[in-house]
Amino acid sequence: MMLAGKHAFVTGGGRGIGRAVSAALTRAGAAVTVIGRSEAPLRATVEAGEAAAFGIADVTDVIEVKREITAAEASRGPVDILINNAGSVESGPFIKADPAVFRTMWNVHLMGAVYASQAVLPGMIERGFGRIVNIASTAGLKGYAYVSAYCAAKHALVGLTRALAAETATRGVTVNAVCPGYTDTDLVRDSIARVAATTGRARTDVLAAYEKDAPIGRLIRPEEVAAAVLYLCSAEAAAVTGTTLAVAGGEM
Repeated sequence: MMLAGKHAFVTGGGRGIGRAVSAALTRAGAAVTVIGRSEAPLRATVEAGEAAAFGIADVTDVIEVKREITAAEASRGPVDILINNAGSVESGPFIKADPAVFRTMWNVHLMGAVYASQAVLPGMIERGFGRIVNIASTAGLKGYAYVSAYCAAKHALVGLTRALAAETATRGVTVNAVCPGYTDTDLVRDSIARVAATTGRARTDVLAAYEKDAPIGRLIRPEEVAAAVLYLCSAEAAAVTGTTLAVAGGEM
């Protein structure tokens, strides 16, 4: 129970990596609040014992984010651990991409993390302890064709991680990014389905193309990402800040 007495706040905590992270933090003793836009998966996470409570919020709306953090802190105490996980992806050739796609990716992946981090960071600094983990991607470390907006936003999230780590290094707060490769989540399965529908290829062929990017030869499991997050939240990781930890089966 390494995180007993800690309050963790996880955005996008009802599915995929977010839910796996919430479950891992809960098993480690933290009281976990999950937020997202859809009630059903969030409620299911709580009912499964993988989080203590949930709230409904769109991370691109600063008012909603602050409202849910305020409510969570009123019920379960100050947020000690923030996991910025909420995300989405839109794909297509760059030359055909509407500028709105770039704004959407920017708002979800970067500004969502900005809003939540600004809400909890003053308290973390005042108490002399805090852990912020941004779920980035290998797309924050390299480029992928046909997801230029996603790559740009994830690179920005990595930059934010490094900047905040530099600002808080002497304040008992660590800020890190975990960068998964293709992970077995709804997001990736939906992407495979879109590629298959667009190209006429079989889903198994598209999946094989995803898997070949990693020497490990398979998709990453959400639980493997969660294990990396759990370490970064631990007391033992107090000297680890400003890092990008790739959980990518040797891709990077």
